[in-house]
Amino acid sequence: MAVKIRLSRHGRKASPFYHIVAADSRRSRDGKFIEKIGTYNPTTNPATVELKFDRALYWLEVGAETTDTARSILQKEGVLYMKHLKGGVKKGAFDEATLEKKFQAFMDAKQKKADAFTSKLNSEAASAAKKKLEEEIEINKQREAKIAEKNAALAAAEAEKAAEAAAEEAPAAEATETPAE
Repeated sequence: MAVKIRLSRHGRKASPFYHIVAADSRRSRDGKFIEKIGTYNPTTNPATVELKFDRALYWLEVGAETTDTARSILQKEGVLYMKHLKGGVKKGAFDEATLEKKFQAFMDAKQKKADAFTSKLNSEAASAAKKKLEEEIEINKQREAKIAEKNAALAAAEAEKAAEAAAEEAPAAEATETPAE
């Protein structure tokens, strides 16, 4: 029986969610599997991976093959690197302490890279929000200026009407006063 580590698709249409499974290669993609070793959600940014590290390593050590996507996920999670380092320990190239040191350095670098990516996303989102706010403020200033112009024009028209009405009343008042003199 050839065992493969592969992805089993779940979720709904246009919203995939995958289980990372160890399965017989002759079974269907979403069919019966031997063991579920993790999950993969590509819809989040960055993609979310939950993995049983020791079980994935076990299946690789006993000879399970991986599909291309599963290999990529296992590589990013460090499972393939750990398998490589354990091969070096078996050959006598270095000891367990060195293995732990190298693997910890790998995980620290991975974490630093992930933190840099998330901080970049957050800063881009913050700058986009700030830019949008500045644009809205500018639009509001323009709108207030137009409203002020319109109000000034209305006030001028009212003042003009008031002046005309006062001018019409003044000669009429003089006309009524003249005969009385």
